Amino acid sequence: MIPAPPPVVRVEAAAWRGGQHKNMSRALPEEVAVAITYDRSTFAVMMASPVDLEDFSIGFSLSEGIISDVGDITEFQTVVVEDGIECRMTLAPAMREALGARRRHIAGPLGCGLCGLDSLAEAARASPKVQAGAAMQAAALADAVARMARLQVLNNETRAVHAAAFFNPAHNDLLLREDIGRHNALDKLIGAVARRGDQPAVGAVVLTSRVSLDLIQKTALFGAGILVAISVPTARAVRAAADAGITLAAVARDDGFEIFTHPGRIIFGAQSDVA
Repeated sequence: MIPAPPPVVRVEAAAWRGGQHKNMSRALPEEVAVAITYDRSTFAVMMASPVDLEDFSIGFSLSEGIISDVGDITEFQTVVVEDGIECRMTLAPAMREALGARRRHIAGPLGCGLCGLDSLAEAARASPKVQAGAAMQAAALADAVARMARLQVLNNETRAVHAAAFFNPAHNDLLLREDIGRHNALDKLIGAVARRGDQPAVGAVVLTSRVSLDLIQKTALFGAGILVAISVPTARAVRAAADAGITLAAVARDDGFEIFTHPGRIIFGAQSDVA
């Protein structure tokens, strides 16, 4: 049996800094080819961090519209093979028939969310409208962003991994997943939330990456009304968030963040704006 690869590998290196040479070691994140398979047929192959792969598989299946509920997957198995890891899922009969009719096949590096689409129209597909989500205090969202750093186990060791978190203000709870790919991190989070049984509309998605169109599309399918990111969104992502009814806040720093769309869900002090 082939052992599962570790998520972090320590390697030896030589450093030259400040005019000085020295030998050192550094912790690096591992990346592994992960095949998403349905009924033993490969649908997608992506490079990913080899952790939380059941969350990844389920979240990918949900965010790509392969399934609509965790129960649509009747069996799951992770198998380590010579060239990577296979995440083998068995679909319920109705989902199997729907998948057979799909024309889309994805194969791309680092979990690229738009690799392999067979038409420009599909890449620009409209996201579903997000139903009215819970309003949240601006200070609580800023605190959630600040707390993420302490929960990023892989990134704290390697300084090279993205994270996605789900913030539930009712319980002040922060559920977090990590991956070398920002799309993968969000898919892992979506799978983890679905498996736990939380309702996406009660919380917010928090990302350590920039926000692009595909992350808006995944968040809309997920059903969260608020998305907060530490980096800058693309202009296309802002337009997509506005169309999907998502409150998009970004450029999150210690002193706050910038709100680009639907500010009515953000409460400033005791008052809230109306979108």
